[in-house]
Amino acid sequence: MKRPLLLLGMIVFFISQGFSQDANMTATKVKSDEDRNFRIPLIGEEAPSFTAESTNGTINFPSDYGHKWKILFSHPQDFTPVCSTEILELAHLQKEFDKLGVQLVVVSVGPVSTHIQWKKALEMTQIKDRESVKINFPLVDDQNIAISKEYGMIHPMTNSTKSVRGVFIIDPDNIIQALYFYPMRVGRSTDELLRMVTALQTTSKYKVLTPVNWVAGNDVMVPNPPKIDENNPTASTEGYYNPVWFMWFKKANNE
Repeated sequence: MKRPLLLLGMIVFFISQGFSQDANMTATKVKSDEDRNFRIPLIGEEAPSFTAESTNGTINFPSDYGHKWKILFSHPQDFTPVCSTEILELAHLQKEFDKLGVQLVVVSVGPVSTHIQWKKALEMTQIKDRESVKINFPLVDDQNIAISKEYGMIHPMTNSTKSVRGVFIIDPDNIIQALYFYPMRVGRSTDELLRMVTALQTTSKYKVLTPVNWVAGNDVMVPNPPKIDENNPTASTEGYYNPVWFMWFKKANNE
């Protein structure tokens, strides 16, 4: 009697082990699928497209914005204090972004109904001794975090249901040119965003480089030494200078 019971116990044990391995394999596959959702699109890649509701109506990103520069911001939740200061600052700087031909799009993990209430509250808020301001850019509904996943903005080690505060700068060809990620407790620098867009547009237009801490009006750099035409006796490197052989600068008024 003991032998059949022992045999039955061994059979049950091996069957349970098999189920356990299958469960582990399934869990690993699910985790793998989730990890693919969290992949961050990189510099040089095409910006993921999406259609969503927003405070400005339905938007198709990025096609609705044509051949323009775009900045996509993400926020983890409506009515959060740090994000609220950022949106107000963006609203105050809308004219500066307009001068650069930049369209702003804000994605927040929440429904449009909450976005509308948040927007209304912000438009009545005054900070830094400034007047209240209208928010013209859209706040996009991402309550199902589909957009956040497409842009790799769900970082499970911080929060699996809220996006981190990310920024994607996208060129007129819808190619990602720069990206940033910030923790939820640290505000973003709008000055740096304006500087970065200006630098990207300058390097693209004039085929130059920008050195450390470059701002508009500063000298730029060139990737190769200026060419001298030996058949042209008046040719020179005027407007260029090099503090060392591997660094060539171009004076800002010589673009």
